[in-house]
Amino acid sequence: MAASLSTGLDVHFAIPQSDTKRPIFFTRRKFTIYCNSSKSSTKPPQNPPVKRTPSLSEQLQPLSTTTLPKKDQAGLLSKPKSTWVNPTKPKRSVLSLQRQTRSPYAYNPKVRELKLFANKLSDCDNSEEAFLSGLEEIPLEPTRENALLILNSLKPWQKTHLFFNWIKTKNLFPMETIFYNVTMKSLRFGRQFELIEELANEMVSNEIPLDNITYSTIITCAKRCNLFDKAVEWFERMYKTGLMPDEVTYSAVLDVYAKLGKAEEVVSLYERGVASGWKPDPIAFSVLAKMYGEAGDYDGIRYVLQEMKSLGVRPNLVVYNTLLEAMGKAGKPGLARSLFQELLESGLTPNEKTLTSLAKIYGKARWAKDALELWEEMKSKNWPMDFILYNTLLTMCADIGLVEEAEQLFMDMKKSQHCRPDSWSYTAMLKIYGSGGNVGKAMEFFEEMSEVGVELNVMGTTCLIQCLGKAGRINELVKVFSVSVEQGIKPDDRLCGCLLSVVSRCESRADVDKVLACLHRANPRLVGFVKLIEEEVYCLDTVKEEFKGIISDTKDDARRPFCNCLIDICRSKNLNERAHDLLYLGTLYGLYPGLHNKTANEWSLDVRSLSVGAAQTALEEWMGTLANTIKHEEALPLLFSAQTGAGTHKFSQGLSNSFASHLKKLAAPFRQSEEKAGCFVAKREDLVPWLQSRLQT
Repeated sequence: MAASLSTGLDVHFAIPQSDTKRPIFFTRRKFTIYCNSSKSSTKPPQNPPVKRTPSLSEQLQPLSTTTLPKKDQAGLLSKPKSTWVNPTKPKRSVLSLQRQTRSPYAYNPKVRELKLFANKLSDCDNSEEAFLSGLEEIPLEPTRENALLILNSLKPWQKTHLFFNWIKTKNLFPMETIFYNVTMKSLRFGRQFELIEELANEMVSNEIPLDNITYSTIITCAKRCNLFDKAVEWFERMYKTGLMPDEVTYSAVLDVYAKLGKAEEVVSLYERGVASGWKPDPIAFSVLAKMYGEAGDYDGIRYVLQEMKSLGVRPNLVVYNTLLEAMGKAGKPGLARSLFQELLESGLTPNEKTLTSLAKIYGKARWAKDALELWEEMKSKNWPMDFILYNTLLTMCADIGLVEEAEQLFMDMKKSQHCRPDSWSYTAMLKIYGSGGNVGKAMEFFEEMSEVGVELNVMGTTCLIQCLGKAGRINELVKVFSVSVEQGIKPDDRLCGCLLSVVSRCESRADVDKVLACLHRANPRLVGFVKLIEEEVYCLDTVKEEFKGIISDTKDDARRPFCNCLIDICRSKNLNERAHDLLYLGTLYGLYPGLHNKTANEWSLDVRSLSVGAAQTALEEWMGTLANTIKHEEALPLLFSAQTGAGTHKFSQGLSNSFASHLKKLAAPFRQSEEKAGCFVAKREDLVPWLQSRLQT
C-alpha cells in the first residue's frame, strides 16, 4: 500500500516591471507536491541520519539562491505573502520571547566598601603596573561575589579587562559564564570586538557555556563596529548550538542583514519571528522602513505602516524620522505630509532630523505652499534648529524660489553663534539669485565669500556662471571661473554642461571663444567636439564616433544635458540638420528614453527633459515621421499630444512658452490643453491636412 506524502513548496516569481527604474518586487505562491512511496520496497533499511540543527544560512539557502537580486540590481523585496504554517506540524520557534534571567547577585553587606574600592581603581593610572599596585589595597578577600561586584563596578573597559585577567591568574574559584558576560559588556562600550571574540573562543576552548547574553553581546558589538559579517557568523553559531536569540538580539540581527543588503533574509527573519509570537519593537520597524526606503520601495514602506498598526506598535520619534526619510527617497511627499501630521497628533515634538527630512521632501517636490506652512509653523512653535536644518531650509528655498524666506534664514544664521553660514549656505543663496537673474546680488555674495573667508565650491561656481551667462556678462564669468580654478576647484561635468549652455546663448564670436577657453581648461575633448560639429566639412560617422567617446566619459546625469546643449549650439548657428543628427545619436545611445509614446487612441511626444532647441528639433523630427506615415497611408490615432511640463519652479525658463511659440511659427494645429498645463493637443482631422500641405511644399 502506498503512503501519501505532501510538502509545501515556496516558489518565487519575479513580477515583470514596465518601468526599469523601479525596484524588482517578488511574490510567493505556495504549491503542494504529493508523492507516493511503496511499502514493498526491496531496498534494505538504512540507519537514519543523525539529526543536527541547521544553520540559519542553510535554512535561508533557497531564498538567497532563487530570489536575491544580483549585485548590480538595486531593487529590494516588497512584502511577500505570508507563509502558511501547517497547524499539525508547526515550524519551530526561531527566537526566545523572554530575556534570559540574569544570575542573581548574593547580598553582600560590604557593597559600599567594595564599590568605593572599584571607583578608586577606575580613577588610577591606565598602566598595568599602577592597576596591579592598586589591587594590593583590596579591602576584602576576592571571593566569587566580591570579585563579581568589583568587576561590574569598573567603568573603563581597560580596567575591567585587567581585573578579569587578574582574577583568572589567582585561580580562586571556577570562572563562570557571568564573569565573561560582564567583561564583554564593558568591552562592548569600548568597541573592542577582537578582545570580545578572543574571550568567546576561550570560553569554547575551556567548555564554558555561552548563553543568550553572551551571544547578544558579541553580535551587538560586531554591529556597533560595522563588522556585519562577524555578526552574522556568530548568529549562525548561536543557531547551531540550538540556542534561541532573544528579542533584542533578533532586532539587532535584522539591522545587520539590512545593512548587508540581504533583503530576503530580513523579510524571512521578520516573518518567522512574528509567526513565533514575537511582537517587533519600534527599532525593528525602523530597520525595515530604512531598508525599504533606501530601495525607494513605496509598497514596502506602506507594509511597515500596516504591520505596526495591526500589531498595535506605536511609533516613536526615531521610527517617524526613519519613515519620513524613506518616503523622501521613495518620492512620496503626500504620504510624508500625512505621516508628519500623525506625528504631531500623537503628541510627539519633531526634532531637527524630522524637520530636515520634511524640508528636503518639500523642496524636492517643489511644494511651495507646504514649505511655507512648515516654515511658519517652525517659527510659531519655536521648534529646534541646527546647522544642517538651516542649510536644508535654504536649499529648499532655492529649489522652490522663495527669495524673502531665504534672506531671512540667512540673516538668522549670521546672527547665530553656532550656525554661521558656510560654503553650502552661500551656495544656496547664489542659486536663488542666479535662478532669478539677480546678477548684482549674486556677485555681492560672491565678493562677501572672499571677505569672510568662505571657500567657493563647484556648485556655487556653477550657479554663478549660469547667472552671468544668462545676463551676457561674459567677462565677469571668465573672472569667476579663473578665481574658482585658482582656489582649487575641479570643474565637474555639471559645470562643463553649464559652460556649454552659455556657448549656445552667446551672440558674438568673441564671447564664444572666451567661454570655450574656460571650457578647454576643464574638458578639452568637449571643446574639440564643438569645433568638429561647426566645421564646414562634416562627416556623420566621425561625429558619431567622437560623440560616443565623449558620452562614455561623462557621468550619467550629465549625458543628456550635454546632448541638449550641443543641439542648442547647432540651432543657434542655423545648423539644424546637424541638430537632428545629434538628436538621433542621443536617442541611439539611450539619452532620451520615453521621448515617444503610443496607445491605440493617442500618440505623444514627451520633451520635458529636453532643452528649448532640443525640444524644437524633436518636434520637427516627429512631424517628419508622421508625414511619412501619411505618405505610406498607414493608420493614425485620433489624438496627438506634446508634453512640455508646466514648470513648477518660480524661475522656470519656460520651455512651454518657447514650445508654443515654435508651434505658432510652424502654424501647427496644436492647442494648449484646457485640462492639463504644459500639454499641447491636436486632432487627427486637423493634423493630417496640415502635414499633407507641408508635403506638397
